Amino acid sequence: MGKFETERERLSHLYAELSDVALAELAADAGSLTDAAQDALRGELTKRSLPVDLATPANTASEPVQQRQISGPLIMVKRFRDMPEAQVAVSILDSAGIDCFLADENTIRMDWLWSNLLGGFKLMVRPEDLDAATQLLDQANISGSTDQGDTTKEAGEERE
Repeated sequence: MGKFETERERLSHLYAELSDVALAELAADAGSLTDAAQDALRGELTKRSLPVDLATPANTASEPVQQRQISGPLIMVKRFRDMPEAQVAVSILDSAGIDCFLADENTIRMDWLWSNLLGGFKLMVRPEDLDAATQLLDQANISGSTDQGDTTKEAGEERE
């Protein structure tokens, strides 16, 4: 009880120094405040005879927040020998809201010669995002490899 009261008193003094406009703005975002902060804010609003309508977020305890379900092992969409192509692919998927990451990115950045040994940068996505990711990368004409073999072009072939 002591710590809660101390925190509430500290917040009461802090809110007492705020303007009516600042208190109204704080009340509009009251859902992000702790219980002690909400109590102190309610007390200050009542003391000033201001409307005590503390906004709470739409997702209250009665409506649980839905989190994205973890679906299992990640799947490789494409491999990239070169970092710039891999980063463009990641940015395309990120902008489409698809969670992804580059496997072996840090290791290859530390020593570039390890790229061919590790099979390059591997773009990984969730299984349920594989089709959408493949379509987006095909539309963008990203030239990574989807097979498990070497991703480099044969000698004499030109890059697109």
